[in-house]
Amino acid sequence: MTHGPDGKATTVQYEQDGARVVVAHGDYDTNTIAPLEEALDTAARKHTRVVLDVSGVSFADSTFLNLLLRIHHMTSLRLAGLPRQLRHLLEITGTDTVLDTRESIQDALL
Repeated sequence: MTHGPDGKATTVQYEQDGARVVVAHGDYDTNTIAPLEEALDTAARKHTRVVLDVSGVSFADSTFLNLLLRIHHMTSLRLAGLPRQLRHLLEITGTDTVLDTRESIQDALL
């Protein structure tokens, strides 16, 4: 588990069904994105399928969105469990038509 500089943002990683699963929890912005960015970069370089569980994300800004788009271009990225705020961010930016979103981790692993 990795803690962001403010202690709020955390990431957990594990392998399941041939995919790398990264679990994000907390607030993500310029000050807290680095641990998640490192986890996703590493996962994308080593795996053809990466699942990002965002169900515990309480805040995400354009820094988070830019990271998702970059990783999307590196590997098959699937977002699982979008909270309302994050779903809204994807909708207003039009990235909901680009990024692969699923209801749960299990759906994303299929």
